[in-house]
Amino acid sequence: MDDCIIIGAGPAGLTAAIYLARFHLKIRLFDNGSSRAALIPRTNNHAGYPNGIPGIDLLHLMRLQAERFGAVREEAQVDAIEPVANGFRVYVGETVASARTVLLATGVVNNRPDMPADVHDTALACGLLRYCPICDGYEVTDKRVGVIGTGDHGMKEALFLRGFTKDVTLIAPGASHDLDDACRAKLDEAGIMHIDGPCSEIAVDGDALRIDTARGPQHFDSVYPALGSIIRSELAVAAGARATDEGCLEVDDHQRTSIPGLFAAGDVVKGLDQISHAMGEAGVAATTIRNLLAERTPLLR
Repeated sequence: MDDCIIIGAGPAGLTAAIYLARFHLKIRLFDNGSSRAALIPRTNNHAGYPNGIPGIDLLHLMRLQAERFGAVREEAQVDAIEPVANGFRVYVGETVASARTVLLATGVVNNRPDMPADVHDTALACGLLRYCPICDGYEVTDKRVGVIGTGDHGMKEALFLRGFTKDVTLIAPGASHDLDDACRAKLDEAGIMHIDGPCSEIAVDGDALRIDTARGPQHFDSVYPALGSIIRSELAVAAGARATDEGCLEVDDHQRTSIPGLFAAGDVVKGLDQISHAMGEAGVAATTIRNLLAERTPLLR
């Protein structure tokens, strides 16, 4: 039986693996290869990398570090977790693994605009399409920026980006905007254009991203989809863990879910969707896991 099984190998899962391995615990890390961090062309606000670092390189270095201390990583999709006496069963295909504790670090999936996958990936790689204004708003300073979204969420993202550039346009993903008078007033006051869609075609056009709208083609240096995300908390929720209406797992100050022995860290938990924040939560969770196991059986060298 493992001391802890970690599900998810993004910044949160890998940080927890490093901590737990260095606590001399027996751990296993299940990685289905879908960390959102791998899609980041280059993160420039991660401390310690003055020239930035591509997300895929950061994950590679973190994996090497975890494996150096004995963490075992398996490429697999976890199907279910089941609380049992003294721990959990973790179902992976036809295999059943056992662990005293489980840490869920499965993150979220961004809802994408309606565009071909190859166009999406090309635009993302060259900075024409971006998902995190907190991460890379600096990179669009004084550029032409489009935001695909509507309602209160779209309005707030457009206003956030207005702090980096005066040229911001909010485009409805559907035929028309769903903006109340208060939203329209805030956008107008900030000088943010709001135009109806639908975004019938999105394409790379030279060094810009072209979006066809009700007002004709619009060209932008970068476009941010503000379409929400899917929180990958279904494993914990199916096991009985409490979550918010949006699907974020509810945890206490030590990253403990409502199921004893089940922990969660990173974007699957409500909070700031940032690498640094996910890593901090993982450190707290890993230390709490170590102390919980020591309470059950003293960890003596």
